[in-house]
Amino acid sequence: MHRRRVEITRKADVVDRELARRSADLPRSLADPGLKALSTAANHSALWLALAAALSTRKGAPRRAALRGLAAIGAASATTNLLGKPLFPRRRPAAHLLPRHRRFSDPPRSSSFPSGHAASAAAFATAVAMESPALGLAVAPIAAAVGYSRVHTGVHWPTDVLCGGALGAGLAWATRRWWPLRPYQPASVRSPTAAPALSEGDGVLVLVNPKSGDGTFDPEHWVSTRWPAAKVVRTRPDGDAVDELEEVLDGEGDAVRALGVAGGDGTVASVAALATRRGLPLAVLSAGTLNHFARDAGLDDSDAVAEAVDRGSAVRVDLGGVNADDHPPRWFLNTASIGGYPDMVRFREEWTGRWGKWPAGAAALVRVLHESRPLEVDLNGVRRQVWVLFVGNGSYAPRGFAPSWRPRLDGGLLDVRYVRADLPWSRLRFVVAALSGTLHRSRTYVQRDHRFLDVVVRGPAVAVATDGEIGPLGHRFRFAAHEDALSVYRPERA
Repeated sequence: MHRRRVEITRKADVVDRELARRSADLPRSLADPGLKALSTAANHSALWLALAAALSTRKGAPRRAALRGLAAIGAASATTNLLGKPLFPRRRPAAHLLPRHRRFSDPPRSSSFPSGHAASAAAFATAVAMESPALGLAVAPIAAAVGYSRVHTGVHWPTDVLCGGALGAGLAWATRRWWPLRPYQPASVRSPTAAPALSEGDGVLVLVNPKSGDGTFDPEHWVSTRWPAAKVVRTRPDGDAVDELEEVLDGEGDAVRALGVAGGDGTVASVAALATRRGLPLAVLSAGTLNHFARDAGLDDSDAVAEAVDRGSAVRVDLGGVNADDHPPRWFLNTASIGGYPDMVRFREEWTGRWGKWPAGAAALVRVLHESRPLEVDLNGVRRQVWVLFVGNGSYAPRGFAPSWRPRLDGGLLDVRYVRADLPWSRLRFVVAALSGTLHRSRTYVQRDHRFLDVVVRGPAVAVATDGEIGPLGHRFRFAAHEDALSVYRPERA
């Protein structure tokens, strides 16, 4: 075995020297200073940090690509510098092999194997491509040029670059273990449903929140140009816009044949509840910051939603409901929760703009788990101590991780998840399992699907949160999944 390893190493050295010689024999060109500058720009991953900063200014896939890229670079840098180079020491190529104009005045002196520059370049490019193939195609040539520049400037052997690139790409791909990729296709539904075809918004009563979103989409301008015949109600800080919608509905009678909403998830859920009570289809414009329901339902493109309204293309989806003591029922399109989860939502929403959804959610969860006290509850008659209780409208994916998306929008199920507080070191065990991607095997994390959930709180009253909006305090909460309760306009191609 040792003799075979030596033979493989010898052959690799022969190939390395031949490829390095051919690179050194290339004639002088304008590419020489460019490759040298590019290699320098990638020192300490400065080039990738700058690209990540540029990508993070755009929400959605670009921002997720930037964050995943940074995580992959961190893993690649730590692995190459702390493990690879100390374990596999190798001399750098001899300086005399290259023309003087291609050499660095102060070449690196650490181990040549593997190439840290190539590892970081491949890690960033692979991570970006995982979130956005189009952006990945744009970044890949830059990453390849950085890798080759290390051979062109004589600081690495070709196999250093190849192995470093393979290591970086593999580590980027491994981020899926604890940061699952969201699928590109929208959630499924069993069948379409009948809905009125309303051209130019004629017969649509739409609630518009002018301040919603991050400024990239102007809902007022969109409605005025795409739905000129629609009747518009605008949110006001001093009044309940949903109550105003009901007043308009009472006054307009049969003239209103559909409701529309341009706002965040909380506003969408309120209008969805009204649409369900009145038996009207709902048109959702993706005008909020996170737009959880719109993303799951395939309603990211407002123009496509308008086409669905023109054609009368709609589907029926589930709607979750919760009764807190004797309070009126609250409806939710996405999620509901009690205990520490409302605080987690508040922290996550506060930090998402700075860090992105996933890092903000992780930091919010750690803070809530650190500061909160256990909640003693009866769950469908079974006594439990929990830190966090989550109830999703529909079964969320991935299983055994933070709920991120729904494969289906119907089925009449509630996704119930909680973190147990009655086990030793439960919070620490939960965090370790989450970071290692082993929640599905952790005893501290419980996940079940139910058609209804009866929660009785033993102790002080707690608040319920629905779709990020904090609701009333209570001791008993009755959750239920209302199957096919809401009609939503959706493009046929979704």
